[in-house]
Amino acid sequence: MTAAKQQERASADTAPMRGAIRLRGLTRSFGEHVALAPMDLDIGPGGVTGLLGPNGSGKSTLLRTLIGLVPRHGGDAWLDGVRLSGDGTAIRERSTFAPGELAFYGGMRAEAQLDWLLAGRSAEERARGRRTAEDLGLPLHDRVRSYSHGMKRQLLFSAALAPRVPVRILDEITEGLDPSKRGVVLELLREDAASGTTILLSSHHLAEVRRACDAMIFMRAGEKLSEESAEEIQSRARRTLQLHYPTNVDRGAVARVAEANGAERVTGDGGRVVLLLRDEDPRPMLAALCSATELPPPARIEYGELSLEDLYRDLYGTDAC
Repeated sequence: MTAAKQQERASADTAPMRGAIRLRGLTRSFGEHVALAPMDLDIGPGGVTGLLGPNGSGKSTLLRTLIGLVPRHGGDAWLDGVRLSGDGTAIRERSTFAPGELAFYGGMRAEAQLDWLLAGRSAEERARGRRTAEDLGLPLHDRVRSYSHGMKRQLLFSAALAPRVPVRILDEITEGLDPSKRGVVLELLREDAASGTTILLSSHHLAEVRRACDAMIFMRAGEKLSEESAEEIQSRARRTLQLHYPTNVDRGAVARVAEANGAERVTGDGGRVVLLLRDEDPRPMLAALCSATELPPPARIEYGELSLEDLYRDLYGTDAC
């Protein structure tokens, strides 16, 4: 068998089904800085996958490399059954991409800017983009220079949601939005995914995507730390108890009482103590801590909340940055 035939067979064996994304050993460096370590991923078909990590974790590099805007230095990628090659045109024909950076023509009216973003798309798709923008409350007759940062983000989202494609790749699409508009955007993504679209959504806010995503991929310093289902993250949140004491509290004493009463993990800093419980009922643990004569009562208690920083530091034993 010739080398070309071997490569063709290998590609066919590795290529995912339609609507799915697959990465095998995808890498990218900038000089001596490794921005993306060899990355293996399988996403979709269908559903919303969250790509999470702090700024500088490699999320944007991964997304740009996947669609060919940044040349890869190694590995392979497939999207909707098509292998990444050349400048990625075939990949981009099957997906929409919303970059994290915003660059618009300020003198354009928003409606014209939206049409420009959707140039080459059908009249039905352009109309869909306008309907989404209007549903979000955007004044399409105003010039883009009058838009706030969040309004510009919503205009970009309207364009990204308009085309009928199997995959959407969205980089920090909710950044700069107020909580109510974030909820609307995430609900629109859920509806889109329910129709069969595969959505890869990057963010550094765990709480805002936790309810929208079916799966989550966590990154740090260009590496994949973990892949978790939404159910696993929800379960961890329901088993997380945070206690806030005066900064001079003996955290070792808190840890001894907590571990004696079944805490799986005890971490924290300053007067903050984070417990990972064995089950989802915090009352026995709170009773044990409050009855311990050597401990002061906590000034504040938080239960069921889990930030991205908490997840990195308290569950993975590493800082987010």
